[in-house]
Amino acid sequence: MKRKFVKRLLSVTTASVLALSMLTGCGASGKGDEKKASAGEEAASDEDIEIWGTNTGYLPVEAGSELYNMYKEMIGVGIVQPYVEWNGGETYLQQLNLRIAAGDMPDIFSPWNGIESELIESGALLDLTDLLPEKAPHLWESIPEEMWDAVKANDPTGENRIYVIPQVLNYGRNGAMIRQDWLDNLGLKMPTTQEEFVEVLRAFKNNDPNGNGAADEIPTGGRAEARWMGQLFGQYGIAMWEGFPQWDIYDGEIKYSAVTQNMKDCLEWMAELYAEGLLDPETLLNDKSAWDGKINSGVVGVWEHLPQECYNYAENIYNGTGVKPEIAVLPAISAPGYEGYYTKRQMNGGAFVVTNTENEEKIDKIMKVLDAYGNQDMWMKFYNGVEGMHSKVVDGESVRLPDDPSTQQNLVLAPYNSIATIDFQVNVLSTQLTDDREWAVSQAIENVQKTQEYVKSFAGDGIPDSVYSDYPDIGNRTLYIEYATKIITGEYSIDKFDEFVEKWYSSGGEEVTELVKEWYANKIK
Repeated sequence: MKRKFVKRLLSVTTASVLALSMLTGCGASGKGDEKKASAGEEAASDEDIEIWGTNTGYLPVEAGSELYNMYKEMIGVGIVQPYVEWNGGETYLQQLNLRIAAGDMPDIFSPWNGIESELIESGALLDLTDLLPEKAPHLWESIPEEMWDAVKANDPTGENRIYVIPQVLNYGRNGAMIRQDWLDNLGLKMPTTQEEFVEVLRAFKNNDPNGNGAADEIPTGGRAEARWMGQLFGQYGIAMWEGFPQWDIYDGEIKYSAVTQNMKDCLEWMAELYAEGLLDPETLLNDKSAWDGKINSGVVGVWEHLPQECYNYAENIYNGTGVKPEIAVLPAISAPGYEGYYTKRQMNGGAFVVTNTENEEKIDKIMKVLDAYGNQDMWMKFYNGVEGMHSKVVDGESVRLPDDPSTQQNLVLAPYNSIATIDFQVNVLSTQLTDDREWAVSQAIENVQKTQEYVKSFAGDGIPDSVYSDYPDIGNRTLYIEYATKIITGEYSIDKFDEFVEKWYSSGGEEVTELVKEWYANKIK
């Protein structure tokens, strides 16, 4: 990759990032304060490996604790993890920047928001290119060669070296689900065309499919910022990941999906659905809690999420309403003139990076942890965690207990999420087929496998966040969110879409597109 490209990617200095983090502070509050290890506290001892990653409220992992002892017995290395509030990555990044400023980075940590680019350029991260095949062969072999190639293409030094352990999904994780029992209650068949899909939404809205005598049904919807609406965007062949437009080949060249004719046609159609009341009127206001709450209360007919986790929705609906729902995968529907699909994203950002060190003993311990992380023979034990805390034994088999952040330590090593394979996911789900849960979990097993019929990869898989370094509003989708929201709700007519495209290109889209084209050429050469 050209050095010109590298320098253009690296627009924000590490010093300025750190200065910002000092000014903003940690921003943590609530129960997290009771668990959190301050960024100024002493880090792990040289005997242990300190790992930072996502923690959404679970207990820390301290030296000598139950989970620490489990990891040490399995791997031969002690692992500690202080509580650092995640908060959508914002508080985590602030705390991480404080540690970076103090010259005391965790041994292994999850990169966030493109921070790895500056750290690589400054020499702060360990070059793993030669170490992984030699000292972590299980991890090296668990990730497909083409994904390692994408990681190398992302090297901001232009040397095509490996500094980041990627999160890799070897199957299509996201897809749309539909209440099959609602279809059955109304005598409807599964929709396969857009026209049939709209008729189903109308029936869901008007014909009381949940049978409670109240007009409380929400045909479909999503979350704020037009997120988690792949059941709609996918019909127009739009590469979209959880509400983030992706880069794919349109009209023979790589383009940002938000500025394509596909998107214009889709937004026009979504505005029609919204005007007719077929989208949740609070679609563009819902946060995760609000939208999940509506699904779990049994009033939503179609939604996008993870089919492998539909058993959670099923059980929550049953516990709240007394009705055992039947949840099925909605086939990928094609709008007229388009090929519909659900976006399959294999490279889902960075899972871990390693702090640079010349301490060979420390490097060996880190590589032992990474090798275990990639060893699929250990994954089920990592998943089940500590017996009595994370799991229990039923008929001689370990079964995961319900998540309880107040009593459970955070599972630091979760490779089954970051190097995910469908076979492992099915195996994990199969362990939950107890007599009382079989009805719900079996739906998840069937649905995750069925989803694979409808997923498609996209050309821009693996693009680094650093392409947006000089244009944070492009990376944050600021202009897209404004126009998409106002077009869907009818505040703007669809004619405003062309204005959005012009503004997007003139406010940095042109430059970002050139960076993406250079990245893509390097990736496929």
